[in-house]
This record gives sequence, structure tokens and C-alpha cells, in this order.
Amino acid sequence: MQFLDDSLHPANQQKVVITVAPYAPEWMPADFPEDIAVTMDEQIQKAVDCYEAGARVLHLHVRELDGKGSKRLSKFNELIAGVRKAVPDMIIQVGGSISFAPEDEGQAAKWLSDDTRHMLAELDPKPDQVTIAINTTQMNIMELMTPDAVAGTSLAEPALQQAYREMTVPAGPGWVEEHLRRLQAAGIQPHFQLAGVHSYDTIERMIRRGIYKGPVNLTWIGIAGGADGPNPYNFMYLLQRAADGVCVTSESLLHNVLPLNMMSMAMGFHPRVGTEDTLTDQRGNRMTSVQQIKQCVRVAHELGRDIATGKEAREIYRIGTWYDSIDETLTANGMAPNRQPGIRGVPLRAA
Repeated sequence: MQFLDDSLHPANQQKVVITVAPYAPEWMPADFPEDIAVTMDEQIQKAVDCYEAGARVLHLHVRELDGKGSKRLSKFNELIAGVRKAVPDMIIQVGGSISFAPEDEGQAAKWLSDDTRHMLAELDPKPDQVTIAINTTQMNIMELMTPDAVAGTSLAEPALQQAYREMTVPAGPGWVEEHLRRLQAAGIQPHFQLAGVHSYDTIERMIRRGIYKGPVNLTWIGIAGGADGPNPYNFMYLLQRAADGVCVTSESLLHNVLPLNMMSMAMGFHPRVGTEDTLTDQRGNRMTSVQQIKQCVRVAHELGRDIATGKEAREIYRIGTWYDSIDETLTANGMAPNRQPGIRGVPLRAA
């Protein structure tokens, strides 16, 4: 991305789009009963509370009444319908990991089968987005989980720790291309979850081959354990490589969430908060998803950036926008055109 001399001036930056992940699939309700919703009514109300606090994108997972993550698409349909009715302007982003938590103590933590994840394109009512991982990677969420972070929670159990340590994200090229085909056919925008710049490169190659023809909204995942670690240089490298028309959100874990979000917002990008990413504030005190949103709102205002309305967030994300050709997609995302025969050097756009 290019930064001009005035790129850090808030008057020249987009309004802030806050993503919230309040359903916390890796934790059990007893880990934070004051904030982890269980019943359907509670889960819908959680979305309402987050929207009213300033979040405009809802990263959605679903729980069963026993507190475990739901693997039933009917439950996803029910929650999406409830959220759509209660807060129609909120961007609904279904987590493509779809309940990776182990069923029982000692079982593997794994994502559902390829065929089941493809069925996210058939949700009814359809969400605005489904997150999609690019390239199969390790997802060891325990790598940054310090003993004090998990003390007194379900993740303090050795069997669960082992299950999560060995978790991988299945996202090979065949599955990714088929999933993108189905999402595009259903009119659902993919939200790319990037473990590092190598995943960004794969997205651009797919665009250049015509596999994907839409806006590029991505989240950089600085959670380590197979993804980039929460090192600012990792985030900056992704920003350096990303094209000018790409919309970027930052994501991390625990005490890394706030500082990375502050850096992201200062540079004109967008933050993600919620109990899926941290249960505590910088001092180790329990912090609800709504409190995290309000903190982000305060920081954004101190930086001089306003919070996007629901309508403005949809415009920033270009929800519902699709392109007719490879070249139109490249142009809209700020990418150089494909090389034509006889052209040497970096291809430039025609005047």
C-alpha cells in the first residue's frame, strides 16, 4: 500500500469499521458466564448490544444449549435470521471455522469436513460474508496462551490444550477454489483470513486467473502458532505488500489485541475485538465484548476517526459488489494489470 504525506491525517482516512467476535468458540460459558451467550435469545441480544456499542461487523458462531459450539446449520440459520431482524444494518460474517472445538475431553479440535463447510454457501437467510482461510496451516492457538491467561478456564485442562495445540486449518487449493465458486454463486462475499503474506499472494494469483471477481476484504491474523506472530513488522509487511484497494482489519490474541488495533486504526485501517480474541483487558481483568468495542470507539475518537454507520460500513466493505472481468477486479482492488504479450517491466494502467 502507498502512504502519502497526508495518509495519517484522519480527514483522509475511511471511517472505522469495528468487527466484533463475541461468541468465543474456544471458551466455555463457565469461563466468562457474565458475557458468553448461550440461549438463542441471548446470542441475538449480544449482537444488538455490540451494534449499539459501535461494532458494525458481527463475526458469528453459534452455541447449543449445553454451551458447546453448534455444528448444525439450522442453528446458524436461526441466529442469522434473528440478528438480521434485530439489527438489519449489521454486517453478518459467519466464521468459516464452524465450531472447531472438540466434542468431548481429549478429542481433536478440528474444523468440519470440506463438504460441510461448503454448505455455508447455502445458509438461509444468507450472511453478508463467510470467512475463508487461504492455504492449509497450523492453528495452534495455545502458543500465545500463557498460564495466567488460561488459569481457571476450560483451556487450563491438559487434554483441551493438547487438542488445540495440534489443530490445523484445512484450506488447500481445490477446496478454496470450490468454496469461492459457491460463495460467489450465492452472492456471499468471502472475507479472507490471512495467516501471512503468502496467503495474500495466493489471493492475488486467483484474481489474476479469474477465480475470484470481487472486493478483497481481509483480516491479518497475528495469533502465532502457524500464523504470523503479533510482531508489528509482520503486520507492516502485509500492509506493504497489499494493494491500495484492499480493506484490512487486524486481529490478535490477549494483550496484543489493543496495541495492534491502535496501530491499525492510526494508519487508517480497522480493528477486531471480542471475547474470541481476549477475555481480559491489559491488566488481566475480565473485559466484555461491549467494553472492548467501547474502548476501540474511544481510541478511534482520540485519533480523530469517526465510527462508520451500518450503511457506511457496507460501502467500505463493498457488500453486494461483484466484477465482470479479471481486469475490472484488478483495477477495483488497486492491483497492476496482467502482463500482455510484448510488455516488459511492471505493467502500467492505460491513461
